[in-house]
Amino acid sequence: MNVLLQPGVRKREVWAWAMYDFANSGYTTVVITAVFGAYFVAGVAGDAPWATFAWTLALSVSYALVMFTAPLVGAWADAHASKKKLLWLTTLGCVSFTALLYCVGPGALALAIVALVLSNYFFGTGENLIAAFLPELARPRALGRVSGWGWSLGYVGGLVSLGASLAWIGWAQEHGQGADQFVPVSMLITAALFLVASLPTLVFLRERAVPRPEQRARNAWAQVRHTLGHLRQLPDLRRFLVCTVLYQAGIQAVIALAAIYASQVFHFDTARTIRLVLVVNVTAALGAFVFGHVQDRIGHVRAIALTLAGWIGMVLLAWAAPDEGMFWIAANLAGLCMGASQSAGRAMVGLLAPSAQQAEFFGLWGLAVKLASILGPVTYGAASWITAGDHRQALLVTGSFFVAGLFALRGVEAGRGWRAAQRFARHNGAQ
Repeated sequence: MNVLLQPGVRKREVWAWAMYDFANSGYTTVVITAVFGAYFVAGVAGDAPWATFAWTLALSVSYALVMFTAPLVGAWADAHASKKKLLWLTTLGCVSFTALLYCVGPGALALAIVALVLSNYFFGTGENLIAAFLPELARPRALGRVSGWGWSLGYVGGLVSLGASLAWIGWAQEHGQGADQFVPVSMLITAALFLVASLPTLVFLRERAVPRPEQRARNAWAQVRHTLGHLRQLPDLRRFLVCTVLYQAGIQAVIALAAIYASQVFHFDTARTIRLVLVVNVTAALGAFVFGHVQDRIGHVRAIALTLAGWIGMVLLAWAAPDEGMFWIAANLAGLCMGASQSAGRAMVGLLAPSAQQAEFFGLWGLAVKLASILGPVTYGAASWITAGDHRQALLVTGSFFVAGLFALRGVEAGRGWRAAQRFARHNGAQ
């Protein structure tokens, strides 16, 4: 273990870092993917023709807020060595606004949108901050493995939150309650589990960065402009960020619309949707854990290319599925690819980002992911609206992002990018 970790890093601290993936995965799994999305369309918006598009637009607003603020938050965190302080703030923000979803009932569209936008904003900002700790914990040759440990534990956290929600929903349905009664309570369950599971991270994870007075002298916008102006010195990172926007657009569409696709195409109810996502989380955890080791062995670029080929196969299977059986196969293939590709992307950025500006460059990565989170779901939502609710065609259109991402990955060389990051760090550190 010691040969995989940076000097002075203890196993307990790596576990504490990974526990944040465990904690925040419940939010995306329950709120975004499995439960609240379908409830928003069918219950809050009353199955209106524009309901799916409204859901994607609300998510897009939150992602736009993250996109525009992520590099600034990262630059400020680097300058003041305050990643952990900001992580406290984003955690409490996401937990609070997730709990506010308890108050959302049928027709409460404005409240639903406000709580969704703000909870997802704090989630996305915290996701960037926790990722920026990765290179402080793992040596370069072990970034894939350690990132994979976090993602795999994250999917276990999603399973715990989903399992707790499923148990509550089952009990509620046995007692004659409808979705407008049991879905709000599941939001409280998710918020509580997020708060409790994040405590090891907030207590044990150390802030190893040191304040950078030369960055404090600039304001955050100036620091971001400075970094963007020097991205030409990091061509592999720049190209990978473009690739990230493309393939993450497909992934974010799947995350945001999986439950809606299952309910609209295969008529899944809430309980069946949760069971589907439970199984998919198991395959995603396996994908993240196993593929983290594979990634360090075969190389970051080849590993990501392999997962994108898997995503393309998944889209074709789900699009052509004549029945629920093939859809289950496609969903589990999506789980394997999701765990692998999400972990691999984070590790790749950790390798290509200059060491002294990790939070800032992970902020740029967050900008790319959030831009994708707007592009993918809105493309799906618009396609479903244009095709009068044909979710199969909407999925096929969205799947083209994986093809484009695979094409953009060509020309990225991890070794060359790592060397460029070291030169960038030496040059900027000397200024």
